[in-house]
Amino acid sequence: QVQLVESGGGSVQAGGSLRLSCAASGSIFSINVMGWYRQAPGKQRELVARITKGGITNYADSVKGRFTITRDNTKTTVYLQMNSLKPEDTAVYYCNAGVTTLAYYGMDCWGKGTQVTVSS
Repeated sequence: QVQLVESGGGSVQAGGSLRLSCAASGSIFSINVMGWYRQAPGKQRELVARITKGGITNYADSVKGRFTITRDNTKTTVYLQMNSLKPEDTAVYYCNAGVTTLAYYGMDCWGKGTQVTVSS
């Protein structure tokens, strides 16, 4: 069984910064893509940023230049550095990973989410 555990959410004023972390654990053989999605009240879940095992990144247009996604050397932890936060960044942020175990290839795994609230 694979678990993704997020941390680092919270409340901040506009212009502030937060850093989210997501650690994957369990019977993991490898993880290809790891990413962050978010869902605001009344809206669909959307991609924020993702990073491949090789370090290739892509970002939503709304966060380019403000957010940075990275992975640690073990490739099982992903971070999202969020700077210049705006009230419209308020959402529940979810970690996502494409995990390969001995039994499954490319299993789509999700964390439980962490709340980010940005006040004006």
